[in-house]
Amino acid sequence: MTISEPTETFFDKPLRNYESGTTPDIGQHVYRLALEYDDSRKMTDLIDEFLGKIDPAQLDALVIGMWAEPYEAGADELIATLVARAPALTGLRALFIGDMTYEECEISWIVQGDYAPLLNAFPQLEVLRIRGANGLSFAPFTHPALRSFTIESGGLPDSVAEALAGSSMPQLAHLELWLGTEDYGFSGDVALYRRVADALWTPSLAYLGLRDSEIADDLAQWLAGHEPIRQLDTLDLSLGTISDVGARALIDSPHVRALRRLDLSHHYISEALQAELNALPCQVVLDDAQDEDGEDFRYVAVGE
Repeated sequence: MTISEPTETFFDKPLRNYESGTTPDIGQHVYRLALEYDDSRKMTDLIDEFLGKIDPAQLDALVIGMWAEPYEAGADELIATLVARAPALTGLRALFIGDMTYEECEISWIVQGDYAPLLNAFPQLEVLRIRGANGLSFAPFTHPALRSFTIESGGLPDSVAEALAGSSMPQLAHLELWLGTEDYGFSGDVALYRRVADALWTPSLAYLGLRDSEIADDLAQWLAGHEPIRQLDTLDLSLGTISDVGARALIDSPHVRALRRLDLSHHYISEALQAELNALPCQVVLDDAQDEDGEDFRYVAVGE
């Protein structure tokens, strides 16, 4: 699987591509700013043009798509532009940087940047979604308003997880991390992600997604014995390589039974254990079953 479909909604509004020369209706739509490969402009030019067409203080959400050659040029320059405009963007609540399909740029090729300046410049931000982890960095941070934090990657390096383990988001309700595979940059283990969860767990956390992971069985075994998951609405271990080993732990867990939803889509679980999972007193999603040909032939859904 690759990311083949463009994002259609963001921050509870339909998403529309911004076209130069048009007047954006930011009350009805969220706009995606994106360049073509042969575009002579920079993303910073497009950001300035877009913000010049609206009242920046009224902008509540923004999506950044492909910038010029994102597999070579990172996001630092566009991040700096947003930071420079932060005093005018007082209403910005949601930001997605890196909204690209595989036809625009494979997820593992997207060169990201340092998000520490952005997190500092937008203390009012409630939703931050980042696609791509190549070159992604930030120092440990405390953010007072973030309710939803997502990193989508084909391989999340341990340096990013370590930064998260030293961070705090006291309003967090949605934490979603795509761990990916070692072939595309993943490093880390269950002990590291236990520290991430301990650091970022809040009384309001309703969704925990540790997705697209080649250590999905290990994560499932840990989480099955982790009593705090009882407060979650959704535990999402989809897109990864979970097999009967992880499934057995989840089935036997009294904590899993308190969930409303357990998402294990893209899995390597036998039909017998799928039946046991479906008998749990919560909604279990088991879409996209994969053929089990042994551990060496299990693949995450999103890698390159």
